[in-house]
Amino acid sequence: MDKQQHHQLSLAKSSRQRCNEWIFRDVKSDITIEVNGGTFALHKFPLVSRSGRIRKLVAEHRDSDISRVELLNLPGGAETFELAAKFCYGINFEITSSNVAQLCCVSDYLEMTEEFSKDNLGSRAEEYLESIVCKNLEMCVEVLQQCENLLPLADELKIVSRCIDAIASKACAEQIASSFSRLEYSSSGRLHMNRQAKCDGDWWIEDLSVIRIDLYQRVMTAMKCRGVRPESIGASLVNYAQKELTKKSSLWNPSGHTKIDLLSTDHERIVVETIVSLLPVEKLAVPITFLFGLLRSAVMLDCSIACRLDLERRIGSQLDIATLDDLLIPSFRHAGDTLFDVDTVQRILVNFSQQDDSEDDMDDASVFESDSPHSPSQGALFKVSKLVDNYLAEIAPDANLKLAKFMAIAETLPTHARTIHDGLYRAIDIYLKAHQGLPDADKKKLCKLIDFQKLSQEAGAHAAQNERLPLQSIVQVLYFEQLRLRNALCCSYADDDRKPVNHQSWRISSSALSAAMSPKDNYASLRRENRELKLELARMRMRLNDLEKEHVCMKRDMAKSSSRKFMSSFTKKIGGLSLFGHSSSRGSSSPSRQSYRTDSKVIERTCASTD
Repeated sequence: MDKQQHHQLSLAKSSRQRCNEWIFRDVKSDITIEVNGGTFALHKFPLVSRSGRIRKLVAEHRDSDISRVELLNLPGGAETFELAAKFCYGINFEITSSNVAQLCCVSDYLEMTEEFSKDNLGSRAEEYLESIVCKNLEMCVEVLQQCENLLPLADELKIVSRCIDAIASKACAEQIASSFSRLEYSSSGRLHMNRQAKCDGDWWIEDLSVIRIDLYQRVMTAMKCRGVRPESIGASLVNYAQKELTKKSSLWNPSGHTKIDLLSTDHERIVVETIVSLLPVEKLAVPITFLFGLLRSAVMLDCSIACRLDLERRIGSQLDIATLDDLLIPSFRHAGDTLFDVDTVQRILVNFSQQDDSEDDMDDASVFESDSPHSPSQGALFKVSKLVDNYLAEIAPDANLKLAKFMAIAETLPTHARTIHDGLYRAIDIYLKAHQGLPDADKKKLCKLIDFQKLSQEAGAHAAQNERLPLQSIVQVLYFEQLRLRNALCCSYADDDRKPVNHQSWRISSSALSAAMSPKDNYASLRRENRELKLELARMRMRLNDLEKEHVCMKRDMAKSSSRKFMSSFTKKIGGLSLFGHSSSRGSSSPSRQSYRTDSKVIERTCASTD
């Protein structure tokens, strides 16, 4: 506060010295104006001819012949009053974006309007603001910076709102123009957007980073209403946060023993909460690494619960693209707690699981009939399961990590999320090694998380010889290894009995696939198999109908041919009898054998027609 008073006194002294250079030296001053510690020896006539406020003060004290006036809380201070006094004296000066906001406010304070003089200071400043400043984005930003010390008067005069609307309109218009410049025709003649081309419509991002956080919030809100792209909003938020939250090294280096400035901490807390409230609802509008950075800052700065829960929900909705470094959030609590913030990660995983379940509930039957083997949510589950297993292995060596918290993280994901339990087994083995005093009951409870049937051959061999595991778990590992060995031996005899082995291998692979699938994907697979079985049954019915028709035709042909063959065979037998009672059997044929040949030909023809 002392530095601020010293600065104001120095400004008042310099303004008083400059004032002596341009006032009338040959005419003695008859009124003294005091503004924020500064003293101006001036003349009543030029002031009362332009300023309604000074005219009223002089008129009220006409009998006492007032010679000294103190203007309290004059916006802009002594420097701005000096410009207003110059205007009253008819001395020219340039109105710029750095002083137009002060001139608008001081003209309202001094009532320098058209009512008291034509082309007064108020109308001049308003004209410059409308015709020059609101046409240029950089000037609007500069005016907003000047308005930071002129509130709430600058807001009442709508200086802030006009500049914000101008910035939002300008940014939206330039973004639309930039989008049109990226349109091009493809080889097929269709018009599309070239996403690889550099977008030049977001150059304003750097300019807005100098505005105070409350005004910046209003600018971003106006841009959202105007339809600025979420990616541009997100890029601006990232740029602003990087500039505001990295000013103090204590925020990003909590291990340092530097004294924390409570005022700067409050400012940074407000910045984090405001940026979180401005985040676009669209996914991937900001990098997930940035969301984790905001979450670390929110935990460290003790931001509101709503702020942290919002970040956790956003991160949970896109956790499948996160990395292990993102999840390793340091714990900023007392020294006896865990090294990493396990509770926050657990809430993020719960958000991910609930979001996945809600998507499953919204799916209808058409989704289950998809030909794809896995849905996108199932792929996200696989990625997150690997991420969780790596996270468990990273936090397992912590001696202060309680078993309940470790198991809570491992049990958050559904059972079908892990196709292979190698990562989970590795994390549990590290935890058992770091917590050797764990009771046998807790070891059994922990090892129940592992499905030993889903261990790879290498992991199973390691688990079979792992002395840290309970005896019951080792027995399970040996049992499943024996089953695996038996299946391998059965497959080795595939040449001797190919069909049963292939059928058995198909059953094993089918069961393994069903275990790896989520209930939704497993249901879709059963639906596809059911459709295939129905088609096969329909084909068999059609083939059976054809066989029945052929059978009817065959019986009719056999009935006709049997009568003719009987008469011919009878005449042949009579003619073949010799006088001496000897028959010639070489040239004759048996009726039963002849009919058998005829029937076999008919059956072969029938089978050929059905095939």
